[in-house]
Amino acid sequence: MTKRDFYEILGVSKSASADEIKKAYRKKAIEFHPDKNPGDKQAEENFKEAAEAYEVLSDPQKRQRYDQFGHAGVGGAAGGGFGGGGMTMDDIFSHFGDVFGGHFGGGGFSGFGGQRGGGQRTRRGSDLRVKVKLTLAEIATGVEKKIKVKKFVMCSHCNSTGAAHGSQPVTCSTCHGSGRVTRVQQTILGQMQTSSDCPTCGGEGKIIRDKCTYCNGEGIVREDEVISINIPAGVMEGMQLSMSGKGNAARRGGVNGDLLVLVEEEAHPELIRDENDLIYNLLLTLPTAILGGSVEVPTVDGKVKVTINPGTQPGKVLRLRGKGLPSVNRYGTGDLLINIGVYIPENLNRDEKTMIEKLGQSDNVKPSNGASRDFFSRVRNMFE
Repeated sequence: MTKRDFYEILGVSKSASADEIKKAYRKKAIEFHPDKNPGDKQAEENFKEAAEAYEVLSDPQKRQRYDQFGHAGVGGAAGGGFGGGGMTMDDIFSHFGDVFGGHFGGGGFSGFGGQRGGGQRTRRGSDLRVKVKLTLAEIATGVEKKIKVKKFVMCSHCNSTGAAHGSQPVTCSTCHGSGRVTRVQQTILGQMQTSSDCPTCGGEGKIIRDKCTYCNGEGIVREDEVISINIPAGVMEGMQLSMSGKGNAARRGGVNGDLLVLVEEEAHPELIRDENDLIYNLLLTLPTAILGGSVEVPTVDGKVKVTINPGTQPGKVLRLRGKGLPSVNRYGTGDLLINIGVYIPENLNRDEKTMIEKLGQSDNVKPSNGASRDFFSRVRNMFE
């Protein structure tokens, strides 16, 4: 299913300011909020879709990558992103609850596993960042990379609760398990009610009395994990892909962070990349430039033969269509551009000098007269 444009989702232009984007998201979030649309699956999807758009466009770096590469630049081609199923309703309120202000009980919600009026705070694990080096051949076709990362994972001994075997966290007596405390203050404008995380349990709603000895009550341990990363074809140096939920696990349950994959290109020994095009500098011998012939040039998937016409001039560019790299957005494939240069020998023996001097005496070598068939025939005989 093709994702909609993020600017279109929020109803803003590509030149919209950060404040305009925030206001547009707040409007959409309130319109499709689950409390206003109970049981409406389409409203729920619209709510998540708007959250994904805001998550990208509110971040200057992610927005820049999205503007340049589209959805693939922010994880759309790598299975990342919140709207593709990686973001829960808890995630949205955990990330962007402040956007809703006083609406819907201060950012709480109902009907999606949370609690109205705030509820327990959902923890989120930190993101992991890795660099992946790719050859041009791998970029041309896309590739699956397996990398080993050291990360926080759920503690299997306590099932990520942080409590020792045989014990369970107890309900916080201060907030009675809600994770929030409410205070009422008298002001000149009347009573003002504020809600904040419970200072006793830190917003978790539970307290651990007997800690797990394996994770020291944190609910997570550090381990090595092998992760498979599917890199789409056409990625570029500096592009960052996102894999939702593949980052560090959260303390004592919650939402995993993301794995951010930074693409690095290995330099090719012969080819130079220019966006989706590839450039090869071909140095011809003097006889080949004059007489023409066939030469081999490299591509990302092997060598190909190229015909050189007689009288090919230095600086000429040959174009092999479709021999470049594919667009990461699947908008086509670039070309291989062959820049022609001619090698001029520096040291000649007597016979070679005599040969060149004879060529210099011919009217056919003057640019204004062009190159005639007779001239090429005479030159071919001299070199044979």
